[in-house]
This record gives sequence, C-alpha cells and structure tokens, in this order.
Amino acid sequence: MFGTVAQAQWQTTTYALKGGFNAIYLHGDASYTTPDTLFAAGDALKILEVWRWNRNPTQVQFTSDPLIPTPGTPEWSTWYRGNPGATSLTALTGQQAYLIKCTGAAADTYSVQIKHRPQPPESTWVRNGANLLGFPTFKNGANHPLMSAYFATFPAAITANTKIYKYEGGDLGATNPLQVFSPTFEQLDRNQAYWFNAEVVGSFYAPIEIAPTVPGGLEFGRTRSIIAVRLRNRTSAPVTMTMSLVNSAAAPAGQTGVTGPVPLTRRVFNTGIGEYEEIAITGAFNQVIGPQSSLELEFGIDRGAMNGGSSAFYASLLSFRDSGNLLEVFLPVSAQPASLAGLWVGDVSVNQVTSTVAGSPGATTLRPFPLRYLLHIDDGGTARLLSQVFIGVLEAAPNGFGVCTLETALKDDSKASATRLVAAHMPLDLALAPTTGGVALGSTAEWTIAMPFDDKVNPFVHQYHPDHNNKNARLQPVGNKVESHTVTRKVSFEFLGPTPPGSSGWGTTVLGGTYSETVTGLHKQPLSSAGVFTFRRVNDLGGITLTP
Repeated sequence: MFGTVAQAQWQTTTYALKGGFNAIYLHGDASYTTPDTLFAAGDALKILEVWRWNRNPTQVQFTSDPLIPTPGTPEWSTWYRGNPGATSLTALTGQQAYLIKCTGAAADTYSVQIKHRPQPPESTWVRNGANLLGFPTFKNGANHPLMSAYFATFPAAITANTKIYKYEGGDLGATNPLQVFSPTFEQLDRNQAYWFNAEVVGSFYAPIEIAPTVPGGLEFGRTRSIIAVRLRNRTSAPVTMTMSLVNSAAAPAGQTGVTGPVPLTRRVFNTGIGEYEEIAITGAFNQVIGPQSSLELEFGIDRGAMNGGSSAFYASLLSFRDSGNLLEVFLPVSAQPASLAGLWVGDVSVNQVTSTVAGSPGATTLRPFPLRYLLHIDDGGTARLLSQVFIGVLEAAPNGFGVCTLETALKDDSKASATRLVAAHMPLDLALAPTTGGVALGSTAEWTIAMPFDDKVNPFVHQYHPDHNNKNARLQPVGNKVESHTVTRKVSFEFLGPTPPGSSGWGTTVLGGTYSETVTGLHKQPLSSAGVFTFRRVNDLGGITLTP
C-alpha cells in the first residue's frame, strides 16, 4: 500500500534504455511509490509505457513472433503515462520482468535509475508458453558472463530447440525482439530480461543457489540473533565465494531513514576452544564450496555497536560473488537496537488466594484461574496495560500498519483484515501507565486499576435497580459508598531476571515472573491473590494510537 513507511535497505540500478521497446529485470522491490512518481524526472520522462510480465502456467499469449503484447490478458499488467483509466500496473514489484516502451527510435538512448529494495533471488520456469526472466549475473568491467557458461548446470534453458529472444529497442517487429541463435557467444546482462521458449519447469536462477533461512534476507529486527544462509554449488568444480558488506543507498523521500551500516558478524567454530566465535565483518572474506555440495553460513549481529537510539534503523547489503565471475547476489541486511517496544500478550495463572476467614489453612487454590493482560511498550519505554487493542491499517495518514486502542482509528476499508484483542476483566477503553516501576528484566512494575463507584461496569451498579443506580428516592445522584463502592485493583508484575532453563527468547520475545493482586472496595477486607505470568511479544510496533 502506498504511503506506508518501509524499513528497508536500498540500491539504485541504472538501466540503459533505447527508444521503442526494451526488456528489463528488477532485482528488488520498488513498490514504495507509483510509476508516475518513479518516472517523473530526467530520462525517465521518456518512458511511455511499462508492461509487467506475470508468470502464468496456463498462458494465453506468448510472443514467439514479434507481436505487440495484448493488454487485458492475465500475463500483462500495464501502466500508460497520462492515461490512468487504462492503467492496471500501480507498482513495480521485485524479481519481475518488465517491457518498457520509450519515445523515439532505437538510436535514441536513455539512462534511467530505479531505486529499489533488493530481494533474495528467485525464478520460476513454466512449461506452457514462454518465460520472461532475468538473472543475477556479475558484470566484470563492461562484460557479463556468456549464456553457455551460466546455464551449464541447467542446459535445458539453451538447448537447440529452445528459442531465446532479447529486445534491441525500436518498434516491435522482425528485429525486436531479436532471436539469440548462439548462446555460446551471447552475454547475459543482469539488467535485461530475456524470452526463453523452453519446455522445462524448475526454479533455476544461478549456478550457485543462495537461500537465507529468513525469506526476506538477513532481517534481524530487534530480536533475532542468528540467521543462516545456505549455499548450494550446482557445478562439478569447487567454487570460492567472496562475501562483503555494501552500504545501503539513502532512503527515498517518505521512507524510514538509514542510520548506518549493520554491524554484521559471522559465526565460526573454533576447534581450539570447542566453541563458536563471533567475528566482525569488516572486509571481504571467502568460503570454498565443494563440487555439487551445500553448506550453511551463520551470521550474527553486534547490537552493542548500534548506538543510534531505539528508533534507529541500520541497513546494508551482503554481496555474494563466485570465483568464476558468473554471478553477484545482494542479500538485504537490516537490524534495529534491542528494545522491548511492541505489543505483548500476557497469560496469568492465579494459583493462590488468601482467605478472609480466620484460621483458613494455606492459600493454594485447587486449580489455577487464568487472566489475560495486554501490554504495550512504546518506543520511549512507556508501558501501558490495555483493555483492548486493534492491529491493522490506521485511518490517519500515511495509513501505515499499526496499533490503536479503538476501532475508529482503523481505516474503514481495512477493518475486515484487522485483529482485535481484549482483556475482558479490565475496565473499558483503558490505557494505563504504571503507578510505580517499569518493565525490564529483574524489575517490578505496579499498576493501580480503579473502577469508579458510578462506572457502568462496576459490579455494584445496576442501571435499573433502585438500590443500585446511585440515586436516592428523589432520583438525585448520591456519592461513593452509599449504594456502590469504588473498586481498586493493585496489580504487580515482578519480572524474572535470569533466563530460566530451557526458555527460548527470554528477555526479547518472552517475559515472565511472579504476579500479585490486591483488591479493595469489593469486600470489607482487602482481597489478595498471587500467581505466575508469561508475556509473549506479538509484534514490535512501538507506536500506538491512543484514542480517548
């Protein structure tokens, strides 16, 4: 959705275009804005049309002959400059091929830059019809690898009965797209997209496959500590991979700014001490992969080196380049300083109740009583207990995905996809900061939850019963302790400091400890109970819309 603030690493790619039709491949996502804004200045103003190829196993159309692509079929989404009524393409998504038509003839050349969020490589080959695809090849000076070398481990893509086409600019016709007859001498440009009329299925995108365990890349967020990247060598010879960190480009207008590069580390097993070591990545390093084999590399994060504050965002790119100069892949890397900010859902198990009857033995209950608590910690560290919370697209500009306390703060047309959580035992519409203390490992936070004597959810109040409506015989209001009493709950959460044995994510995604509560106003004596609690973080959205 446009207008949302994205936290991402950025790369700018320059595309060399000609007048007429070109085919490009976008290795990252540029959906942070519309094509109208993306192509609003410089040589980009020469772009008249953009056609996105949508992979379709049951294709309606394939241009094995140089035919004009047909709009309205499932294979094409289109954008026309100055004609929004005919436009179906509203954003440029990543790992996709595009046809771009520019003004002028093939002799006219333009240089167009597209800033995007790099994505891990992917590819899907479909048997029926054609494949318009691009590949993460390495540009060595002015040269790219030859098709025959790049597809040596996937020869079905360039067999003799396969038709391959590339776009050379100019009108569509006999010379555009132009058939590639000799893959042995044809260079594979990473910025171009090519037609492959190959009757083959698969997911080949490179002779070395690079797959992070987190789909979006090395996204550490506020809580992850280790992410693995699996490397698979499809070739029959050993390959040396060279990896290095690359700084992110500046964020586009309206997007979250990049504070600095990510202090990335790699985990290496030290046989001398029998333990893993965290080695800071300050330059390039190599890893050899045996022929037709796989291995995993583990990467970590030095959060102590991120000193830009809780709202800081760090971003980089991790480059992977093989010794054969065939490919170069950029994996996105991002991290934020550790923080407890976000929404937490707590489960309390009350297993002790102190009896008010003199001489009653013990306080342990026959079975525990469950209570749910909703806790939100904002970016400033303020913790609030909530009676209800909504998670969804917010009504206020820029209509980002967020947390709010009333449904009215949600965007009307997105309410069906929103999530609502409720703590039914809390007073209505409550967002309460601690009375004392705060939320942190080893600390105690206390909240005083008051239910006024005239509150409609007060257990003493009955709107239609004359003895419980807080009115006298003349229907005049009466005060506290006449017909009803203010009920006060003092709840205390003592957060355990050390990590319990076998606990995963303690202190980052899980908090727990001892719970106690004292209720006054409900009985002539205070009522005390206790138990244990566990809070689990459901998101790390530190912002919250507090609606009165």
